[in-house]
Amino acid sequence: MASIKDVAAEAGVSVATVSRVLNDHPSVSADARTRVLAAVETLGYRPNAVARSLRTDQTHTLGLVISDVMNPYFTELARSVEEEARALGYSVIIGNADERPDLQDHHVRTLLDRRIDGLLVSPTDGGSPLMLDAVRAGTPMVFVDRWIPGVDVPVVRADGRSAVRDLVAHLHGLGHRRLAIIAGPAATTTGRERVEVFREALGAYGLELPDAYIGQGDFQAESGRLVTEGFLDLAEPPEAVFAADNLMALGALDAVRARGLRVPDDLALAAFDDIRWFVHTDPPVTAIAQPTGELGRAAVRALVDRIEGRPGESVTLPARLVVRRSCGENPTPVQRSTT
Repeated sequence: MASIKDVAAEAGVSVATVSRVLNDHPSVSADARTRVLAAVETLGYRPNAVARSLRTDQTHTLGLVISDVMNPYFTELARSVEEEARALGYSVIIGNADERPDLQDHHVRTLLDRRIDGLLVSPTDGGSPLMLDAVRAGTPMVFVDRWIPGVDVPVVRADGRSAVRDLVAHLHGLGHRRLAIIAGPAATTTGRERVEVFREALGAYGLELPDAYIGQGDFQAESGRLVTEGFLDLAEPPEAVFAADNLMALGALDAVRARGLRVPDDLALAAFDDIRWFVHTDPPVTAIAQPTGELGRAAVRALVDRIEGRPGESVTLPARLVVRRSCGENPTPVQRSTT
């Protein structure tokens, strides 16, 4: 049976080049790729992943536990993780926590039992003993999007603080003074941080965030609907609502329409986590966009660094405000040809 060394000799390249071609790594020249694939075909070479894992004590498999696969943000994140992992020679097994700490730990336990080489997690809460034990046991791990304070592993995330301040400035400039927020779970770092930054940004304009204008959501659509209904029932409803994720924003839209009201005429709406759907809603939703693909790719690189004995660094990328028409913005004029 042909070996990878036989393929390298037949193709006139190094063993490392053969490995990159077989793992679809983009850094290989077209000529080298053609020669390696021809040698693989000629020799009938078939890599044996099981035997390789037994020899190296590695499976070349990563685990990814995401908070909610139904959330388009995490779906895009998972896709970028899988693409980058494949380029680096790794496969990915994905577990969906559905925003439930018990289901998160079930997936973490299952992945560890399957001898994954490393773990990417977007934690649903801040105190999973299982993950803390895994870190102490030396399991290579990286937190992505969310993190557990005090746990010494790399964190790959977007910094939305500046974008939230930009959003508040934008809303203030449009004349909105009664601003409310649909918050994410307080047990998550992103849930707490977005409320804190929103409050601070309001304070810069001499505005307060009363308790009645803080609605507790869970990063899922139904909670956005229920919280928005509560806001609309207030004696003095807010003029604008900031949903701390995209699914809760969609729930808020449902609540407004169910009352026979309109966004932004009756209630302005903005969201954290831009999604492709937002350009197709009526009106298109003003949102804070995270560099989701870049986050997924950076998280994989940090984890592979840890697996291969390199430090693995935390990465923080900027988020940005995308202005559309859900907060009372003037529609963009149609550009007409002068010819």
